[in-house]
Amino acid sequence: MRPMKKTPRIVIAFRFAAWLARVVPARPGAMVARTMGRIVGYMDGDRRRIVEKTLRRSRSSDLGGAEMRRSVDAVFASYADYYFHSFRLPAMTPDQVIAGFTEEGYELIAEAREAGNGVIMAMPHLGSWEWAAHWLTLRHEVPVGCVVETLEPPELFDWYRGLRDSLGMKVVGLGPGAGTETMAMLRENRAVCLPSDRHVGGAGVEVEFFGERTMLPAGPATLALRTGAVLLPIAVYDHPGGCHGVVRPAVPTVREGRLRDDVTRITQLLATELEVLISRAPEQWHLLQPNWPSDRDPQADRSDGPGSDAGGASENAPGGSARDDG
Repeated sequence: MRPMKKTPRIVIAFRFAAWLARVVPARPGAMVARTMGRIVGYMDGDRRRIVEKTLRRSRSSDLGGAEMRRSVDAVFASYADYYFHSFRLPAMTPDQVIAGFTEEGYELIAEAREAGNGVIMAMPHLGSWEWAAHWLTLRHEVPVGCVVETLEPPELFDWYRGLRDSLGMKVVGLGPGAGTETMAMLRENRAVCLPSDRHVGGAGVEVEFFGERTMLPAGPATLALRTGAVLLPIAVYDHPGGCHGVVRPAVPTVREGRLRDDVTRITQLLATELEVLISRAPEQWHLLQPNWPSDRDPQADRSDGPGSDAGGASENAPGGSARDDG
C-alpha cells in the first residue's frame, strides 16, 4: 500500500487563511488583513524597494519621505485586501456579490460578445479581479475564462484552480499549450481575463511603459489578431465593501503589416491604456516583482537614493498571469 502524499504546508496555510476570511465579519477582517499587509511590507525590504520604484513611475507627482512610506504601506495593505476579498467570495451570496460591485462600461463587453469571437479582458494586477469575473457570471451570465501562472507545489495550483472554478471561471495554466486553450475559450465566446502588465514568460514585445522601455506579453495582441476577439482594457478598483470595474474602449486590432510589427504596435497601444487605468489608483497596483530592466540593476538602485526581454509573437504565451505568485 502506497503511503498517502503529505499536503504541503503552504497549501494548508492558504486553506486556513481562506477559511478564516470566510468566517470572520467582513469589516474587521479587512482591517486585520490590511494591517498584516503593512507589517509584511515592513519585513520585506526587497519588495518594498520594488514598490517604491514602481510608485515613482506610476504616480503623477514626486514622492519622498513620509508620503512615500505611506504610499508603499498602502500597496501592501491593498494586496492583503485583495486576498481577503478573493478568499471570501465563495462564501458570499449572489446578492452580496452583485450588490458589492459597481461598473462603468459593461456595455462594451456585451457589444463585443455579439460578434461571437470572445472578449480579451486585458487587465493590470489591480484590485480584486476575481470579484469582477464572478459578478459577470452571476449578473449577466457571461462565461468567463482566465489564464493563470502555474505554481509550485502543484497542489497549490490545484487549490487555486478549485477556488476559481467555484466562482464560475474556466482556468488555463500558463504553459506551452496555453495559447491553444485560450483560443478555444474565445471560440466559446468567453470573456477571458489576461493580466497584461507583467511579462512572466513566453513571447513578449518591448514597449514604453510609464516612461521606460520594458517587456510586456505579446499574447493579448496576438490572440486578438488571430481570433478576431475584441481587446478591451479593463481594471477593477477596491473600495470599502466592494469593487468598481472600469472598461475602456477597445484597442484597435486591424492588420497593417507583418504580424510581429502589428503585435508590437497593438501592445504599445494597450500599454498606454493600462497606464490610464493604473494611474487612477497606483496604490492598488499589486506589482511587487521587477518589471523593468532598471529594477534588476544595482546601479539604478543606488541612483534612486535612500528613499527609494524582445520576443516575437507566439500563441504559447497568451498574456501575463493572474497573481498567484505573491
